[in-house]
Parts: sequence; C-alpha cells; structure tokens
Amino acid sequence: MSNFDREEVISILNQIMELELAGVVRYTHYSLMVYGYNRLPIVDWMKKNAAEGLAHAARAGELVTLLGGHPSLAIGPLLETHRHDISDILKESLDHENMAKAAYYRLLALVAGKNVLLEEYARELIVDEELHADEVNKMLRRPGDTAAFEGSRD
Repeated sequence: MSNFDREEVISILNQIMELELAGVVRYTHYSLMVYGYNRLPIVDWMKKNAAEGLAHAARAGELVTLLGGHPSLAIGPLLETHRHDISDILKESLDHENMAKAAYYRLLALVAGKNVLLEEYARELIVDEELHADEVNKMLRRPGDTAAFEGSRD
C-alpha cells in the first residue's frame, strides 16, 4: 500500500466522509420541508438518500482507519438557501451530488493502478453518484422532456 500518497488519500477520504455526512443532514432537512400532493414518495426517497449517505460516510471512515488515519469529525458545507420548492431542493441536491462525485474522481486519480481495494471502492461509489445524479436530473425534467436538465440553481 505504499505506492500512492497515503496522506493525500486519507485527506480525500476524510473529505468524502464530510461530504457524505453533509448529505445526511441535507436530505434529512429536505425531507422535513417537502409539502404537497407528492410529499410521501419524495420524503421516502430523501430518507433513503440520507441513509445511503451515512453508509457511504462510514465506508470512507473505515478506509481512513485501514490506512492508519484518523476519521474527521467535521461535516461538509451546509447551505441553507431557504428555498423549499421541490425544484430548488433538487437543484441543491444535484449540486451536492456533483461535489461528492468530484471527490470520488480525485480519489480514483490518486489510486488507479496502484491499489485495487481503493480503486474499486472509488469506481463503485462513482457509479452510485453518477446514477443518483441522473435520477435527480430526470426528476428535474418536465414530463415529456427527454433532454437532460441543464439548468443551474438559480
């Protein structure tokens, strides 16, 4: 395990852990702020994402300790926009998922071809994040639109 920068990998794993924990807080908050006819399935989906984020954070923390590091107690950025329309919530979610995905890609770049365990972990989580981002992107589309959502948070 010495053919990669161990300290940098631990740092990125801690960033991943922090981002995933921020996702837990975000999705829990979002689940409390959904109103309207479609509330129940959206709340269930958000609670599922919060639980998945907690599992992802725990996996990152386990890898930190596997490498001899100390898991972070911090939580990633939490932005309260006070916008609670489901479209705004989903756009914030998409932004957050893209930040997490970028961290997994940074990890992959550091370990590719150097450590199978970490490389496979990064690839697996990139797939999860890509699929989740696609799911959110589809939720942001108007019914009947097949083109990917290209908008921003504003």
